[in-house]
Order: sequence, then C-alpha cells, then structure tokens
Amino acid sequence: MDKYRLLAIVGPTAVGKTRLSIELAKALKGEIISGDSMQVYKGMDIGTAKITEEEKEGIPHYLIDILEPDEDFSVSQFQSLTKSCIKEINERGRIPILVGGTGLYVQAVTHDFHFAEEYDPGLRENWERFLAEHGKEALHKELQKRDPSYAKELHPNNTRRVIRALEIIETTGQSMAHYQQDWHRLSPYDLIMIGLTMQREKLYERINQRVDNMIAQGLVEEVRQLLNRGVPRRSTAMQAIGYKEIVRYLEDELTLDEAVELIKRNTRRYAKRQLTWFRRMDEIRWFEVIDHHQFPALVKNIIHYVAGKWQMV
Repeated sequence: MDKYRLLAIVGPTAVGKTRLSIELAKALKGEIISGDSMQVYKGMDIGTAKITEEEKEGIPHYLIDILEPDEDFSVSQFQSLTKSCIKEINERGRIPILVGGTGLYVQAVTHDFHFAEEYDPGLRENWERFLAEHGKEALHKELQKRDPSYAKELHPNNTRRVIRALEIIETTGQSMAHYQQDWHRLSPYDLIMIGLTMQREKLYERINQRVDNMIAQGLVEEVRQLLNRGVPRRSTAMQAIGYKEIVRYLEDELTLDEAVELIKRNTRRYAKRQLTWFRRMDEIRWFEVIDHHQFPALVKNIIHYVAGKWQMV
C-alpha cells in the first residue's frame, strides 16, 4: 500500500516558514497544518505570530484556533488530530504541509511517536502541590535526578511538561529516553522535510524586530484581555513566550521595557533550542534564508527539490 505523502517545513521562529508554506501550497496543491503548540488557542494571535486570513491567500489551514486558552493541549492530542488531517488531505488528492517550530509536536507526527497516555491523577496533584510549595526550579531539579537527559531539553518554566515527564516515570517506570527511541523510527509517511536556517545574527535581529512589532500591534492589550476573560496565569497558554512576560508587566513585577527585553531574550534562546532539536534529524534538507530579494529563488529551488523527490510533473 502506498504511503500518504507529507511535506514538513521546520526551523526556528521568525525564519520565514509561514511565508514559504503559502508559496509551496500554491505551487504544489497543498493544504497547511499548523505545527505550533500555541496557535491552537483562540485569542492568542499577536504573540504567536498567527497567520491572518489575508496572508492565507485562500489556502486551507488546520489546527489553528481550535481551543479556548484555558484548555490543556497535549502532544498526543496534536498527533491524533494531525494524523487525521494528513489522511483526509491525501485522500482528496492534495498535499498536507506540516509547518511549525515545536520540535516534539512535529516529530511526534513525522515519526509516529508512541506516548504513555495513562497517568494517575493523584500523581499530578502531588507534583502540582510540590510546584506550589517549592517552585519551578526545585521541580526541575526533581526531573534532573530521575531523567537528566530529558531535563536538559526542558526549561524550568515549562512546568507542565516537567510534571508530565515525572508522571510518566512514576507511572510506567520508564524515562522519556525510552520513548525518545522513537526518534530513530522510520516515518510512516512518504516524507519530505524542509528546514529553513539563517545566519544567527540576522535571525536574532529578525526576532528582536518581530517582538517590537508585536508590542506595536497590541500584545499588551491581547494579554490583558485574556486575563480579564479569566484565563489562569498558570495555564498552558499563558506560559507561552510573550505572554508570561507581559503578565508579569501587568502585575507590576516588571516594567514594560524589562518585559520586552525578556521576551526578546527568551525567544532567541528558544530559537537556539529549536535548531538544536531539528539538527538531530538526518531527514531534513536544509535551505538557508539570506534576504527577501533571494526569497523567490529559494522558493523555486525548494519546489524543484520536492518535485524531484516525489517525481511530480
């Protein structure tokens, strides 16, 4: 039986994945699946750099604005929804294009990771109580004791995933390293992975400019509205970069300038972690983004590469 086709576009934040995905979708009869763990949330538009209706240019997009920001969303949920999209898009004779920088989410789909779904609610309550009493740094140190390799992958601020990793260890007796063996699985899809990269100083400059643009577009008001709607500060959504820092500003823990600089720093660090994740994947064919003048040639080269791999006319 022929495998379903899947084109994935990965790379660090602000490198140009969204723009490329639209051009490839137009050229290859594609439809786009968001691989961003935060763009699933309604009302979180500015801080996630969510594509606008105008920017979509009529291309269908999936897994954007599907949840309220006070709801949880797991990688296994994302995997299930995305697999259904891939099947449905292929069966209509179109090409699914998975676009995103959330490495675990993207690779969970491209390489069909297996996840432990069972957990003891009591364990989660215990670790949430531990977090409340001792703080996120102490929680992260508990994971370092039990699974040092995976602890390196997670920032202490990502308390939801730290707790989930601790749950898995206590429930199954297996560390995340056991599940990370799936990283070396063959993809169940006829897979092409495109990676975008950029000279680091230029990427950091683009990140800084993007953050300034977000502030100018109204990020502070977006976060204020979420809080006014009752979205908890500790919810998954409000732990996203750009949101947690503005929350601290709105609660008088930081000045606006301090919050903006913190967003820029945290985003640069996130971009570095994204590149580290994707560099481990041998399947990725990397293309360098130089500047906007070179972009049409870049698109042409990538289309030629994809068409050659899939023997498309």
